[in-house]
Amino acid sequence: MSSQIKVSDAIADYLKQRQIRHVFGIIGSANSHIFDSIQKLGFTEIICVHHEQAATMAMQSYFRAKGEITAALVTAGGGSSNAITGVLSAWADSLPGVVISGQENTRFIKQMDNMRMWGIQGYDSTDMVRKITKYQSRIFDPSMAVHELEKAFHIAGTGRPGPVWIDYPMDMQGAQIASEELSHFTIPEHTMHRPKPKVVTMDNLENLLRNSKRPVFWLGHGIRLAGAHEMIEPLLDACPIPSLVSWAGLDLLAENHTLNFGQAGVYGTRAGNFILQNSDLVVTIGNRMAIPMIGYDHGEFARKAKVVQVDIDPTEFEKVKDITHLPIIADANEFLQDLLHRFNASPLDANNTDDWVRKCIDYKNKYPRVGPEHEDTKGFMNSYKFIEKLSEYFIDNQIITTDTGTALLSGHESIKLRRGQRLMTSTGLGEMGCGLPAAIGASFATSKGRVLSLNCDGGMMMNLQELQTIVHHKLPIKIFIFNNDGYLMIKHTQKNLFNGTYSAVNANTGVSCPDYGKIAAGFGVQYFSMKTWDDFDGSIKNVMDAKCPVICEVFMDPEQFFYPKLTPTIDKNGKITSPPLEDLSPMIPRDELEQNMLVGIHEKSTRFSPSIFDKAKVDGFIDADIKKTVKIFEGV
Repeated sequence: MSSQIKVSDAIADYLKQRQIRHVFGIIGSANSHIFDSIQKLGFTEIICVHHEQAATMAMQSYFRAKGEITAALVTAGGGSSNAITGVLSAWADSLPGVVISGQENTRFIKQMDNMRMWGIQGYDSTDMVRKITKYQSRIFDPSMAVHELEKAFHIAGTGRPGPVWIDYPMDMQGAQIASEELSHFTIPEHTMHRPKPKVVTMDNLENLLRNSKRPVFWLGHGIRLAGAHEMIEPLLDACPIPSLVSWAGLDLLAENHTLNFGQAGVYGTRAGNFILQNSDLVVTIGNRMAIPMIGYDHGEFARKAKVVQVDIDPTEFEKVKDITHLPIIADANEFLQDLLHRFNASPLDANNTDDWVRKCIDYKNKYPRVGPEHEDTKGFMNSYKFIEKLSEYFIDNQIITTDTGTALLSGHESIKLRRGQRLMTSTGLGEMGCGLPAAIGASFATSKGRVLSLNCDGGMMMNLQELQTIVHHKLPIKIFIFNNDGYLMIKHTQKNLFNGTYSAVNANTGVSCPDYGKIAAGFGVQYFSMKTWDDFDGSIKNVMDAKCPVICEVFMDPEQFFYPKLTPTIDKNGKITSPPLEDLSPMIPRDELEQNMLVGIHEKSTRFSPSIFDKAKVDGFIDADIKKTVKIFEGV
């Protein structure tokens, strides 16, 4: 005798079968069956956020922190469209997750398929997300309800990970079906295996590594996505060459590891950029080599080096094929296993690279993460110095999430992570407001663990409502808010483009943020504020030791610069030019730059007068005598 089961109950059963303890979402009429079934089963807890984008953002950090794929539950109409920002962010950062969306009844879809709206709130959500998901499907047959969910979870985590989207019309959710009629997904054999690098390719790479004088590993987030992060230190023991980390892979290697030389790129460290640009071999692993990392002009990137790119996605090779000497299509786990096996059997001769390692150490000592350009100004603590000092108070296995802006730039350049500590942010889409939902997801992934969230006053407003989610669940999240009177990064953009004329960036030009002390009181959250180092010393222990949610507002110079960075610069001929990666602002003297460049100073760099340019930058505007020669153009 067949047993009948409601489709939404089958969905809840499947989540239990996968041992999914937490999902994130907001209820609506169009997904009410699914909420009801999950609630009645009592295994999976639905974390009710207050905006759907927060659900899809929390879904990402849950995976980052726990390594388990989870889901976001959204309703039809605005509920599903609200979720799209987080889906696009997951797509950009290759993070898996399953969006389970409610939808209008199938009869309305069929009757109104070519209309703008279906029924009351329906629209074609699967078609809308087609280009930002790995897979999308709408259920028209109850027998396929679990099959498509099983398929979705498999696809999300296979190959290059990413989000998927399954749409359930209301009548499909509520349909009754015989259990034996439920179809199940069979995993295709070819997807069970991770792509391995070819032997001849690895032979070529091994030869390059053994004969290189100035090699560099560039470690990316793809290593962690492949579950290969524990291989990095053993590899560096057997193959001891200098290593750089991408922003998304910043927590792959402890800051104090002797071969960790930080980040490189447009917002890289001076030491990191000197090492990258002077290398003769760059091996990038799970690093998509985005513009912020390699700059705009490929001809200036590591110009004396052979570039080896390891990526699971062959489309990533297309954008840098003009500079890639050896593309290797492989899963990072399989690649590192192969490389580790080779160098364990025959370790790299350290004599080949000893001089290079010493030079890299010299760069790191000479140009620390926090340097002279990070002095306090106008009575405020500099954000770079603040985060460097804050790092001393991190607990073991501390998870830090950041928003964009000051939290992202200062955070990623000056933070010091020990082994086991994690840093999470949106590096692909870089959407404002991601820091708070990310903290929620990470906290639930670690059994309501203590998460530290770095935010800016402007970004906080994008998902301010999630303070209530934190309060409701009593999550011990420490929320730091950098108050720089609006949108600091855009202020600097406007200085470069419009001679310092501001619009829509601070209270005087149309954008203001609330009194966060009053906001904290309204949500019932303990509040601290800091402006000086005396404030820091007096409050930091109380902030970090609190077992309840805390907001700590850090007041900073509203005009503070983000240094070092690659900045379009006025040359001696009065033209605005983007320097090569090694020539970061504030610019160092030309003779000092030349001494640092083993491959020779770039011709562009000889055309700049650092003292004139940097005086203009420090003053916060372009001096009148320089202003006459500036030609403002689009795209600086």
